[in-house]
Amino acid sequence: MRSHSHGNIVPPRRHDLVSLDPQSWTSIIEDNPCLSSEPLIAEWRRRGWPVVARRPEAGGPAGISVGLPLPPSAGKKRLSLVVQEHQILSVDRPPVLEAVHPKSPSEWIPTLREIGDLASRHAIEVRVFGSLGWSVITGLDYLTSSSDLDFLFYLHRNTNAVSLANDLAGIQSMAPMRLDGEFIRDDGAGVHWREFLGSTGDILVKSISGTMLCHPTAFLNGGTHL
Repeated sequence: MRSHSHGNIVPPRRHDLVSLDPQSWTSIIEDNPCLSSEPLIAEWRRRGWPVVARRPEAGGPAGISVGLPLPPSAGKKRLSLVVQEHQILSVDRPPVLEAVHPKSPSEWIPTLREIGDLASRHAIEVRVFGSLGWSVITGLDYLTSSSDLDFLFYLHRNTNAVSLANDLAGIQSMAPMRLDGEFIRDDGAGVHWREFLGSTGDILVKSISGTMLCHPTAFLNGGTHL
């Protein structure tokens, strides 16, 4: 867990899971009318499921922007909310790879194991978000026949991102699903893994504060901040 307690909240980064104070849900629902018409919100509140950090909208209200993704059975909506720091209990990363196996389709398991082995070889952490991640977090069914496997590789300064991307491309060639993930830097900035496949120009970098283009070397060295 990256942070905890009301007085020690680290600002969340993209993909971070934000757990809210149960006592704050009443005011959160009042401040975000989109919640009142969704039947699942009462269950979300009761079970203490997290929301996910997102980039704030231009001109939006002050606070911390988060999203609440509903499963396909509830219309697969992505509800956009704004909460305040005092309403946050904790900030954490998405589920670890090992935690998603029980909720994964059986045909995905070999690919998950290959990705786990790859992360071990490169001595980096891998987490899972997206449909599979939310299935694990909530126990609800987010997966469909067209779902991707969404993952995050948390890079070190000495990680060979090009080699890592090439290894992932090899796994993708045999995988039954699309591999859709990012390489995440220490400051939370991320780049889609495919950007490192044969890239000779600038790549798109995303963070909680915005997007920009920069050279792959600059991204890996951490010299360009958003």
